[in-house]
Amino acid sequence: MRSVQAPPVGPDVCVIIAARNAEATIATAVASALRQPEVAEVIVVDDASEDRTSAAAEAAGDGSGRLKLLRLTRNAGPAAARNAALAAATSPLLCILDADDYFLDGRLGRLLAAPRTWDLIADDIVMVRGSAAAAAAGLVTGPGQPQRLSLAAFVSGNIGRAGAHRRELGFLKPIMRRAFLQRRGLRYNECLRLGEDYALYVEALAAGAVFVVTAPCGYVAIERSDSLSAQHRTEDLGAIVAFDEGMLARSGLEPGARHALRAHRDATMRKWQHRRVLDRRRTHGYAAALGELLHAPRAWRHIASETLKAKATRLLPTRLPDEEPGPRLLLGQVQSLRPAR
Repeated sequence: MRSVQAPPVGPDVCVIIAARNAEATIATAVASALRQPEVAEVIVVDDASEDRTSAAAEAAGDGSGRLKLLRLTRNAGPAAARNAALAAATSPLLCILDADDYFLDGRLGRLLAAPRTWDLIADDIVMVRGSAAAAAAGLVTGPGQPQRLSLAAFVSGNIGRAGAHRRELGFLKPIMRRAFLQRRGLRYNECLRLGEDYALYVEALAAGAVFVVTAPCGYVAIERSDSLSAQHRTEDLGAIVAFDEGMLARSGLEPGARHALRAHRDATMRKWQHRRVLDRRRTHGYAAALGELLHAPRAWRHIASETLKAKATRLLPTRLPDEEPGPRLLLGQVQSLRPAR
């Protein structure tokens, strides 16, 4: 059992924000991070934006000298942008914030009030749309009793369920011990432009990380249909399949973790095969798409389900603005976790 470590005195958190074409939202993200007393530095990495992202980020500085801006000359993707920030960070704790999300005041303090027996600690995320953001604070309860994630539980928690809100554990934005990442040689996988968080957390858990999850402390994510995580390009899905297969090739994995990785790989492969069919239809017509489909018999049910869902979405009336859903929690009640030790 790990001993509880006393919180260090003074700010000790680096907030990392990778941004591309985020002029409209980056100031809110930066300002929310700088308002956290625990923050020693905020590193914004502008991933070759084509708008005024850098200027908007700089304008959000509070004059404390804690804001650092890195500019990449070519678009390298979120994994490479975050790695650039990891290399520049000096604080012992690292925290990821997406450029279109923000922290409620006190989020880091509430999260760090939990016993420091962890290598990674994340809180449930408050998901909001549009005007519902004003009600986000109503779902914040504080850390409660942290629960520990196993590798098997984490991977299983990234397999989507048909007809349900997306609740993938890979969306979590933990505070991470920089020393643990350095000791294990862990970085974001730059082959991935989708699922880079999932891959890092899998690698960390496989390396023995203690990863705990708490009740919501104040991370607010804005749900957008055009966000990168909502867009599944064929090559992105193929890269995640390749990552899972690479993990499965490792020795020493527990049977439960191996089973979960296979299930995640197979679920992602069905999505990948679906995208390949759609690509072939777009570039070569229906006959070529049918030929591609015949080579993916295990994906037939998934493809049929997604096709029917897409047709139903086009036929149903669009949701009216006054029907906008209120805020929700990403995870809610997660039964697959167990108390942290």
